[in-house]
Amino acid sequence: MPHALVVEDDLNSLTALAEVVELEGFTTATASTLAAARELFAEHLPDLVLIDLMLPDGSGIDFLKDTGSSPATEVVVITGHASVDTAVQALRTGAADYLTKPVDIARLRTILTNVKRTRELKDEIELLRDELRGLGRFGPMIGASEPMGKVYDLISRVAPTDATVLITGESGTGKELAAQTVHQLSRRRKAPFLPINCGAVSPNLIESELFGHERGSFTGAERTHKGVFERASGGTLFLDEITEMAVELQVKLLRVLETGTLVRIGGERPIEVDVRMIAATNRVPEDAVRDGKLREDLLYRLKVFPLMLPPLRERPGDLELLVNHFLQELNKAQETGKQISAATLDRLRKHRWPGNVRELKNTVHRAFILADSEITPECLPEEVGGIAPYPSTPAAPAGPSVHVPVGTSAAEAERQLIMKTLSHYDGDKQKTAEVLGISVKTLYNRLNAYKQE
Repeated sequence: MPHALVVEDDLNSLTALAEVVELEGFTTATASTLAAARELFAEHLPDLVLIDLMLPDGSGIDFLKDTGSSPATEVVVITGHASVDTAVQALRTGAADYLTKPVDIARLRTILTNVKRTRELKDEIELLRDELRGLGRFGPMIGASEPMGKVYDLISRVAPTDATVLITGESGTGKELAAQTVHQLSRRRKAPFLPINCGAVSPNLIESELFGHERGSFTGAERTHKGVFERASGGTLFLDEITEMAVELQVKLLRVLETGTLVRIGGERPIEVDVRMIAATNRVPEDAVRDGKLREDLLYRLKVFPLMLPPLRERPGDLELLVNHFLQELNKAQETGKQISAATLDRLRKHRWPGNVRELKNTVHRAFILADSEITPECLPEEVGGIAPYPSTPAAPAGPSVHVPVGTSAAEAERQLIMKTLSHYDGDKQKTAEVLGISVKTLYNRLNAYKQE
């Protein structure tokens, strides 16, 4: 049976809260001071702590600083001062949620129900994590390295809760996959998972896409439109590249997160929504705050549980596992049985992968298309360590020639050949790269270098 610790200095409120908690199937312990709460917490680790922010011998914030970091316990603070500053401070210190006085009993019951489900899910996820770790995967995520093991541990702890998650990491590290994993291991897994890229949606449309609009609210609004908050209600909403959202819109987002309600564009009636929020950015969040790209109060509302994904270069042991996974998917889709050579894998291991897992996946796909039965180094792009296959290199067509005196550097000879060939094909970079036997990207890199020189 789940256990709750209720901390409130008003005896009537304490008794009423304890009764509600017990009716929801919890065992309870009660305290009216911070000192007593700390003792009870140490004696029996609770699944939930309901604590008033204003106590005779201190603040609920002090309790959070001492004990709020325990991953096994959700802390919900209660305040009679419904200020955003108080709420932000509590969330920043580690609170999972907060209630204002007089306490909304319906909302409290929702919190208690979620905590019970969380406890059940935690046991289920522990078994799943142990089973899948040996296979080098966790949900849709692939990897058996130590850095990924730490990520899996964090996901297994936060997934059963309703805590907001902020995922950071370089582009291509798999932030959306991590968000999907959190959703699939949560009690919301049967409800929708809706992703939206804040940088890919027009600034003129993103407010409507998030919060919806009423018919006739603006030119072209011919019908009522439900935003993703309404469509994801009961499930999870993933906001990628959150720092690309206009600061003015971040204020409205914060209000939805704080109140659990929204108002459509052109509407007047508040609409309740029950959404678990996961956000992501490839920026350092604190730098985004300093640069005016992200509101500080929104950052702390999102950063209840931070999760940072390691770049591929810091998990080299996972490269072969990822390659084989991508190759298996392609073979299944194309009904083939292509393999990858040891020499090719060796070249892939030497690359730095600035585009991370996304770059690796695209590289494997390209090589798969070029390969017959085996992916060899000749199938890889030059920038990833590929070897241009001499027999298939197109022969230079008859036409203007390049005369290079003996003693000319190789770099200068290459420059003259590239520029002469580009001029011969009237600036057609695709044709020039094809004739020279190099990739278009390599050609662009060379031309940019020549411009700088």
